[in-house]
Amino acid sequence: MATLGERLGYAPDARLLIINCDDLGSSHAANDGVYDALRNGLATSATLMVPCPWAREAAARYRGEDVGVHLTLNAEHDLYRWGPITVAPSLLDGDGGFPRTVEDVWDHADLEEVRRELRAQVERAILWGFDITHLDSHMGTLQLRAEFFDVYLDLATEFALPMRLSGASTERVVGFPFRRLAAEVGVVFPDHFVVVRDGVGSRKAIERTVTDLRPGVTELYVHPAIDTPEIRALAPDWPGRVDDHHLLTADSELTVTLERAGVHRIGYKPLRDLQRAA
Repeated sequence: MATLGERLGYAPDARLLIINCDDLGSSHAANDGVYDALRNGLATSATLMVPCPWAREAAARYRGEDVGVHLTLNAEHDLYRWGPITVAPSLLDGDGGFPRTVEDVWDHADLEEVRRELRAQVERAILWGFDITHLDSHMGTLQLRAEFFDVYLDLATEFALPMRLSGASTERVVGFPFRRLAAEVGVVFPDHFVVVRDGVGSRKAIERTVTDLRPGVTELYVHPAIDTPEIRALAPDWPGRVDDHHLLTADSELTVTLERAGVHRIGYKPLRDLQRAA
């Protein structure tokens, strides 16, 4: 059976890399950082947080870049809140926004409200003019629990979109064969996924990975944002976000490393086109 890389038109041993910018729309600083990384840096795709206050501004700046939807059921910051775009009481915490933790969502969310909310997020992105290329899950909430994964997979099949999945080695830890389930219904996903240990601040993970990429399609994720008073005020992890932006737009060493390693940078659009053609 042909590998994903071969189905995309590359040699069997080709190393393909998706560099995805999470959290587009989460702040003005993130919008600046993500679009700069896409247009002037090494990023190849991004995902939009539709419920966030700056998502509409991100839509106004969209020029056809490779952008998917960062399906959102959490608002993790203490001082900066956002919530559902549908009427979904089970998706609110006592502070009037989405729950801060993944476990809180799992413990209290009504699955029909989850399904309705996430479909509305995808539909709103389409309404705003995005040519959506893929789906992923903010904080991994949809990837790590079987009943939430069912909703995630249903959306990927309904809208004919590829999806982010963690690597095959994590299936035993998570407890169900999510990669096999996605493949059985024709959903496309990268071969490998690099996890950033602290969530934000991808420099070490990227530097450790790019020189030893395995054949096939690997996804790395970053959270680029420019250094502003806004990002410093809302995000305790702002130094990692600012460093991600610098890594993708101003670090010439990374560019040289990728070129020397013969890495092909791609977005999610070829995966989407492959899935729809099949």
